[in-house]
Amino acid sequence: MSETPLSRATIDDVAREAGVSTATVSRALRNHPYVAESTKRKVLSAVERLQYVANSNASRLASGQSRTVGLIAPLLTSWYTSEVVVGVEEVLANARYDLLIGTANPTARERIFKGDARFHQRIDGVILVDVFCTESGAQQLAALDTPVVVLGEQLKSVTSVSIDNTRGARLAAKHLIDLGHRRIALVGGHAHVDVAHTVPMEREAGFRAVLTAAGLRLPANYVHDADFTIEGGRRSMALMLALPKPPTAVFFMSDEMAFGALWALRDAGLQPGRDISIVGFDDHPVSASVGLTTVRQSVRDLGRLGARLMLDALDGFGTTQHHPVDLTLVARATSGPPA
Repeated sequence: MSETPLSRATIDDVAREAGVSTATVSRALRNHPYVAESTKRKVLSAVERLQYVANSNASRLASGQSRTVGLIAPLLTSWYTSEVVVGVEEVLANARYDLLIGTANPTARERIFKGDARFHQRIDGVILVDVFCTESGAQQLAALDTPVVVLGEQLKSVTSVSIDNTRGARLAAKHLIDLGHRRIALVGGHAHVDVAHTVPMEREAGFRAVLTAAGLRLPANYVHDADFTIEGGRRSMALMLALPKPPTAVFFMSDEMAFGALWALRDAGLQPGRDISIVGFDDHPVSASVGLTTVRQSVRDLGRLGARLMLDALDGFGTTQHHPVDLTLVARATSGPPA
C-alpha cells in the first residue's frame, strides 16, 4: 500500500514557523548582509524542521516572473566588467536567478530606455554597468515597470552604485605631491566619448583640482589618452620619456595602462618608484605582484551589491537611493620621492 505524500512546505510556512515575513525569509536564504545573524539562524532552523526546498519552477509560474536578470555593459571583454559580472552572477545564482548578458550598443540602449516589450518581457530586472544614462535617462528608466540598478554612476531617479571617481583621483594626486613630486602627468582614456560625465572626466577633474590647489600646472604634453589598454599605457609612457623634461610621476586612470607604463620603463632601463613614480587605479589582481601603487576599488563587491539591490527590488522592498563604494590608496614599490 502506497503512502500519502507529505505536502511540500512553502516559503509562507517557513515565515510562520520562524515568526518573520516572507521577505525576510527570502533575504536570509540569500545570505543578505542586512539580515541579523540571529534572524538567519531562526529561518534556517525553520527550513530544516519543515524540510523546505525552494521550487524555482513553481515560483516562476506563480509569480509570472522569468527569474532572469539582464546585465548590459558597453565592453564585456574588459577585466573590470568581467569582475562585476562575477560578483553579480555569484549572488543571482545563489538566489536561483539566471543572468542574461548583452552589449550596450546604441540599439540596445534605445530598446532599454524606450521600454521595448520584446526585451523587457525576457527579464525581471536589468543591471546597467557603465552605461552612463545621466539623470534624464534615469528618469525614463524609472517610469518603466522593470526594476533597474545602475552601476558606475551616481543617480537620483533609480537605484545606483558607484565609487567616487573624483575622490579616487584626488587620493592619487595627493600621494604624489606628498612624496615631493612637482612634474606630474596624467594618462586617461576615451576622451572622445560624448557623455556629460564619464569616469575619465571625473578622475581628471579630481586630479587637476589637487594639482591646482598645490600651485602645480598640468602641461598639455603631460596629458595622454591611452584608451584604457596596456599598449596605450606603454605608448604614452614612451612618448613622455622622450620629452626634454619628462615627468617625475604619472597617474594612470587604470592599472592595465600602468602595466604598459612599467613595460616602457623596463625597456628604457628605468626603475619605477626610483626614476619615475607610477600610480594606477583599480587594484587589479596583478598589481600586488608587480608592486604597483594604486587606488583600490573592490569591483567584485560592487557587482555583488548591485545584484543584492536588484533582488531587493524584485522582492518588493527595495528603496531608490545611491549606494557609494569606498576607495583606498595602496602604496607599493612603484611610487617614491623624485630621483
